[in-house]
Amino acid sequence: MGGIGQLTIELLVGFIALLVATKILGKTQISQLTPFDFISAIVMGELVGNSIYDPKIKIWSILYAVSLWTILIYSIEILTNKFRGTRNILEGNPSIIIRKGHIDRQQLSANKMDINELQQILRQEKDIFSIREVEYAILEPNGKISAIKKSKYASPTIEDLSLKQKAVYMPISLITDGHVDKDNLKQTGFDENWLLKQLIKRNITRFEDVLYADWKEDEGFFCLKMNV
Repeated sequence: MGGIGQLTIELLVGFIALLVATKILGKTQISQLTPFDFISAIVMGELVGNSIYDPKIKIWSILYAVSLWTILIYSIEILTNKFRGTRNILEGNPSIIIRKGHIDRQQLSANKMDINELQQILRQEKDIFSIREVEYAILEPNGKISAIKKSKYASPTIEDLSLKQKAVYMPISLITDGHVDKDNLKQTGFDENWLLKQLIKRNITRFEDVLYADWKEDEGFFCLKMNV
């Protein structure tokens, strides 16, 4: 029982330590991580994992390892923020791999990428199925590609079509899984009586029977009934 208790404590301490470290470093999305950030995250996880399952290592050793690694990574973040020259080494630079419709083979080679990989990323991330559509493509430090289509393939804008511009409104969630979000409801300027009337118009008599409902200023009320 002592072994299980010790393991539980170590897991909790490791979990809290990693949570605090993540909050300090501010890494919220894996897709935004640079290669250096990704490797750092793996190393931190290994430090905690190895510490937890090694009976010779105590809780304080886990805290020390995570704290020291967090300080090192945080120092790197400060360094790259204050000194632009360090960003090239630690974060990498974006690379223009398609320029004016022509593929830069040297940049492809430098980034260890071939034509097939480029086509795959363009299809999956940008819905571009032919390189002929691309005017510029930039490989970002996190491995994603930003692309600008040639004018003949670009989607027309409101300005291009000479249409009147409309205001854009954000939908406000009012009910989720049968629960009313009172703060959001207050933000719309309505109350629960109004909300219930909207549901009754749609043959729904209880909030609990609503899977999802929202309000959008230009489109009004929308709801989906709970599937029984």
